[in-house]
Amino acid sequence: MKYRLSQIVKELDITFMGEDIEISSINNLANASSHSLSFINSDQYINDLKETKAGAILLESKYIGVAPKNAIKLVTDEPYLMLAYASKFFAHELSTKSREPNVGEGCDIDPFVRFGKNVIIGNNVKILANCYIGDNVTIGDNTLIYPNVSIYHHCSIGSNVIIHSGSVIGSDGYGFAHTKLGEHVKIYQNGNVIIEDDVEIGANCAIDRAIFDSTIISKGSKLDNLVHVAHNCIIGEHSLLAGQVGLAGSTTTGRNLVMGGQSASAGHLHIGDFSTIAGKGGVTKSLEGNNTYAGFPAIDVKLWRKIQAKIARLIK
Repeated sequence: MKYRLSQIVKELDITFMGEDIEISSINNLANASSHSLSFINSDQYINDLKETKAGAILLESKYIGVAPKNAIKLVTDEPYLMLAYASKFFAHELSTKSREPNVGEGCDIDPFVRFGKNVIIGNNVKILANCYIGDNVTIGDNTLIYPNVSIYHHCSIGSNVIIHSGSVIGSDGYGFAHTKLGEHVKIYQNGNVIIEDDVEIGANCAIDRAIFDSTIISKGSKLDNLVHVAHNCIIGEHSLLAGQVGLAGSTTTGRNLVMGGQSASAGHLHIGDFSTIAGKGGVTKSLEGNNTYAGFPAIDVKLWRKIQAKIARLIK
């Protein structure tokens, strides 16, 4: 989908000076192209603003002097809210129409599987009854999908993947902007989910699609039942997430992360390689790798045990 910038800003009630360029996507400052609309709503992203290649940027007036000269500045005191309104332009148009997928050799697909358009399926794939595979989904070789799995549009499933019953891949991330009156405006999630090779997803998991770019479950990772991975998370290779783990938006991890049952993380943080989060642990800030953490907020497990012992003595 492509729009003239003038079409978009008319809906946003913003005036602008400069060329009426063609906008083909919305993206963050770091990954935007000359045909992208981007935004800034925090000093945290000043360096990205200086280096961005975005064609147009939603920003407050205080950032005008920082933004690149060739970028079109769309001045507003509510850039995040304007982003939410603009995101609807690029939302995938859903349809009940179905087409036969492009299917490789040796596949076993139940007749009660429903496909969208332009689905590509590799060799020796097995898909059981009552699954939904949305538009432009790709599925790699030797993948097994159990009954009642939904894979939304534009998602990519690797080879040798197992997805158990009831899981949803690519549902909308939990993203809303807020008006001055406290009303909540949906930010359309226009990214996707990438499940890499040799991943296993348990029953009734929810892997949310990204706002833009991708939510990624990296190669060899294994998710237990009832795990929730929010939008724009990146789970490192060969990670293990036990039942009822929840990761908030834009959490990233290194490889071989282990998270015990009911542990969770806040958003926009990083957990290093070979970390272990004990059951019910709550990660509230970025953590270094090669260590075990416990408690809420999660701290070094040895320190946590000492604190628990002192508390027990106080009670006695």
